Amino acid sequence: MTDDPYAVVTPAPALTVTSTDLIHGTEVPVPFRDPAIGGTDASPQLSWSDFPAETKSFAITCYDPDAPTGIGFMHWAVFNIPVTTTELPTGAGAPGSADLPASAVTLPNDVRLPQYVGPNPPPGSGRHRYVFIVHAVDVAHLEIPADLTPTVLGFNLHFHTLARGSLTGWVDSE
Repeated sequence: MTDDPYAVVTPAPALTVTSTDLIHGTEVPVPFRDPAIGGTDASPQLSWSDFPAETKSFAITCYDPDAPTGIGFMHWAVFNIPVTTTELPTGAGAPGSADLPASAVTLPNDVRLPQYVGPNPPPGSGRHRYVFIVHAVDVAHLEIPADLTPTVLGFNLHFHTLARGSLTGWVDSE
């Protein structure tokens, strides 16, 4: 296991990602976890800065690279966030959230829901990292149908990411 959340993606310059709800490298607080383990599925507040002047939009992904799937588990994927938006409040990943800009598109996650779903690692599967990544994108709109997968978004981001930054929290399975 590597601590590098970008180990298999094309390198890009760093941007800064912060949160009033999460501290990088610490446990994900209970409210941001799956309701099955006491949470509310609320996405954490995220802010970003220090992105290139050429940035036209942003995308945000959240995944668990330690899920026992061999390919990780995608918890959230949203894109076409305007360049004028540099933060999302707590809960912006809720279904139909008014806190996401009108142009933003949320793709179905790995449980096929177009929303943020909080951590809930399978019992006995060890420590899991939850990596929130903000991507600075070189186009205002990625033309990806809203029913496609985060993998399609990742493929497009491979060609359109100018910079990226991350914030990682963890949860130990019981």
